[in-house]
Amino acid sequence: MHVVLLEPEIPPNTGNVARLCAATHATLHLIEPFGFQLDDRQLKRAGMDYWQQVTWKRWANWGEFQRGLPAGARLWLIESDGPRHYAEVVYGPDDYLVFGRETAGLPKSLLAEHRERWLRIPMFNPQSRSLNLSNCVALVLFEALRQQGFVGEV
Repeated sequence: MHVVLLEPEIPPNTGNVARLCAATHATLHLIEPFGFQLDDRQLKRAGMDYWQQVTWKRWANWGEFQRGLPAGARLWLIESDGPRHYAEVVYGPDDYLVFGRETAGLPKSLLAEHRERWLRIPMFNPQSRSLNLSNCVALVLFEALRQQGFVGEV
């Protein structure tokens, strides 16, 4: 599995996602610009000593990331108002789970371009704007891993 953070802004969220990727052997893709420096103390603290266990790639922008995708790569864009719930689709082991900035989400143009792969996490309180980014990544990633039978679990 691949986890993609497009322009992450909050160091502890990115660190938590890195730790999650280390624990699940998911590849982490970080797409610039970032709202922090990669040597940020909070980023390292949240990721603890897991950074050396993470397979990760840094991309200068979305275009560079797209050009680096293998042929046939499937992207799943997770953002509010998506036409389907994240648990209503079938994930493959090489799929890419794409998440946007904490304050702005994914760009509308990107969502429109990939409407058939735009997913949402259900919300139940209309006053709640969204869930924490690292929580969203954990929910969707573990659903994808569950569907695949938790292959490689120790």
